[in-house]
Amino acid sequence: MTIGFSPCPNDTFIFDALVNRKIDSGELEFEPVLEDVETLNQWAMQGKLDITKLSFPAYFRVLDNYVLLDSGSALGNGVGPLLISNTATSPDKKIEESSIAIPGKYTTANMLLSFAFPNATNKVPMIFSFIEEAVLSGITELGVIIHENRFTYAEKGLHKLLDLGEYWEEKMKLPLPLGGIAANRKIDKDIILKANSLIRKSLEYAFSRYPEISDYVKQHSRAMNETVMRRHIDLYVNDHSLSLGTEGRKSVRAMYDVYLSMQDGGTSDSSSKLFLS
Repeated sequence: MTIGFSPCPNDTFIFDALVNRKIDSGELEFEPVLEDVETLNQWAMQGKLDITKLSFPAYFRVLDNYVLLDSGSALGNGVGPLLISNTATSPDKKIEESSIAIPGKYTTANMLLSFAFPNATNKVPMIFSFIEEAVLSGITELGVIIHENRFTYAEKGLHKLLDLGEYWEEKMKLPLPLGGIAANRKIDKDIILKANSLIRKSLEYAFSRYPEISDYVKQHSRAMNETVMRRHIDLYVNDHSLSLGTEGRKSVRAMYDVYLSMQDGGTSDSSSKLFLS
């Protein structure tokens, strides 16, 4: 089966043992496809991959075709995207009137920006790794950063205006769901359950050897040093990645309710399809 995830350390850490057969996957074989999360979001809408990482707002758009697995999610506290500027204070004009670089239309980062600033519409989608440079060079006035850029923006002279994850947590009193792993509903349910179990075993394998960083993680980590890799893994991989659990499911359902409230009609409540059962 094809399995899509990002080259970021949190994803390669989770899937290394699975795709490189460090654990026994039985009769199942997985072909890894590594791409930026917004590309994976768009592919999910085309039904391109058998199993895929995707942002939760993208998942909510494809509930008829994909089902969320219990293992593999990025969800927690203090994990949210940051709204940044190249000045230490708020811009001269209101945030909602500023041009803002975002890491993709269907990302959780974009949804959280709309959650905090509903009238912010001057958004410029781009690859997440270019957003810091876009703000520094004045291509956009502000930017929403994700992934390892949380650890690098300050040393580049950029400034945080708002932690969009903290804003969510304060308003919702729940951890923030960033992204999950979903399987195409065309796949037999027994196979989906087996894949879910294997993803958990792959992560347990990685945890059992941590803080060792495998060559596979290093290979895809865009030349970041091991300290940043570990900070990345420590931030985005946790017990919710092993299993959503009750609180994780509650958080995903809350985000789905917020997602529905943001739609301009035409979206029915499909919450009964949210979770693998």
